[in-house]
Amino acid sequence: MLIQLAIMGVLAALIPLTVVWVSSDTNKYRKLVWVTAFLTFDLIMFGAFTRLTDSGLGCPDWPGCYGHANPVQAHAHISAAEAAMPDGPVTVMKAWIEMIHRYLAMGVGVLIIAMMAIAWRLWLKSKRQDNTVAPWLPTFLLLFVCVQGAFGAWTVTMKLQPVIVTIHLLLGMGLLMLLAWLGTRQNRHLPVAHGALSLRLPAAAALGLLFVQIALGGWVSTNYAALACLDFPLCHGKAVPNMDFANGFTLWRELGMTADGEYLPFPALTAIHWVHRMFAFVIVAYVAWLALRARKIAGLERVGTWLLAAVCVQFLTGMSTVFLKWPLALAVIHNGGAAVLVLLLTMLNFLARIPSQAAPNRAATRLSAA
Repeated sequence: MLIQLAIMGVLAALIPLTVVWVSSDTNKYRKLVWVTAFLTFDLIMFGAFTRLTDSGLGCPDWPGCYGHANPVQAHAHISAAEAAMPDGPVTVMKAWIEMIHRYLAMGVGVLIIAMMAIAWRLWLKSKRQDNTVAPWLPTFLLLFVCVQGAFGAWTVTMKLQPVIVTIHLLLGMGLLMLLAWLGTRQNRHLPVAHGALSLRLPAAAALGLLFVQIALGGWVSTNYAALACLDFPLCHGKAVPNMDFANGFTLWRELGMTADGEYLPFPALTAIHWVHRMFAFVIVAYVAWLALRARKIAGLERVGTWLLAAVCVQFLTGMSTVFLKWPLALAVIHNGGAAVLVLLLTMLNFLARIPSQAAPNRAATRLSAA
């Protein structure tokens, strides 16, 4: 089974590797980094789809499915589980969704191994002089993705325990952040004005606050609290509804249960939803302010514009999920919007740290781009 799964991981990475190989880009390493980042973004989106379709236990063991490498081989076990519990977590469709998610994750792992090997080769070939291909971050990425895989396994073996699933989500976003940093390091950049230095701390703070909000959003999703408030901007017709913070934010407990083993009360779900919603206002206001500042600095205009657009779209999709009662497609897009914000804020953080020889005016910047 393990050999078959390894083959599936290689096959999942084969198309991205082929894209890199046949690319006209002379910097294949840079291409590989960004292709891996793109596949990681897809993995996050598909992970959200897996979670939102209740497919996380479509195969209740790990790494295979009932001890097999794919749902076809495990069909008899899946059919028996579905017949015994028709409304349970195991169906043929959910098994395929879960296993495709795992295949994509293994594909990302293979790409990171290839990236690390290439980075070491290029760095040694440059006699350890070319810091743009320094292998330390790719090597750390391999360790990081192994930890991510461990939490993926615990997500299944611990029956979707909310804190484990939320950490799994955060690690996925963290992997995307590290890949975006590595990819941005490979890019050629226009000169960035000295004014960008003033954004170092605000940009770092924005990224930190975003991860807090992603954790809160993951907590909403993993506790199935998305529909705890069906009105907006109020919740149950009140600015501050009846809430149970103690049970809602007890981290170590089973899904749908309190720490004492009782069913989670509805006011706890309300608290989870309300905190995520209130913190969203903070994030939107702060990131929009940061984006407007970035748009005024030469060399950061484009990322600032994209960041402003992304945070506005994310706010709109968040509101729409409430009004439309959390449709699946919109919920997945909302998760993807958070990943886009991670990408853009990571790029902004990197660019704000590029030393500049001079502060170019906008005309010079456009001329250089041409």
